Amino acid sequence: MSTPRTDAVRFDTKIAVLLRDDLEPWQRLNVTAFLVSGLGATLPEVVGEPYEDADGIAYLPMFRQPVLVFEGGKETLRSAHERALGRALPRAVFTADLFSTGNDRDNRAAVRAVPTAELDLVGLAVYGPRNAVDKVLKGARMHP
Repeated sequence: MSTPRTDAVRFDTKIAVLLRDDLEPWQRLNVTAFLVSGLGATLPEVVGEPYEDADGIAYLPMFRQPVLVFEGGKETLRSAHERALGRALPRAVFTADLFSTGNDRDNRAAVRAVPTAELDLVGLAVYGPRNAVDKVLKGARMHP
């Protein structure tokens, strides 16, 4: 049996989720799950190797680095979205309209129906260089 490494790993990149601070707990969890699924599906470099337990049972791979979750008000989210667009960082959005849809097709149609500046954002996921993501999240606070 191999000994797990205990030395700290510092990533040059960051995966972050910004949630609007007025969401219900179930909404926070749902929005976070949906947002990070877009990053994992599109950016293979963020996904690690599959897992296996001591009995040889295989498990799906997960992100290779932590996902940091932040919160902020509606204006903080809007500003972060603008900064993510300005830096051309990979991003995923979740709008309030998506709480009333029930499938991917309707979700995409709901986002497509609204101009960028008018999106009622409740969540944003972003990935990129640490310092760029930190600048995008300016004004947000760590989720409690």
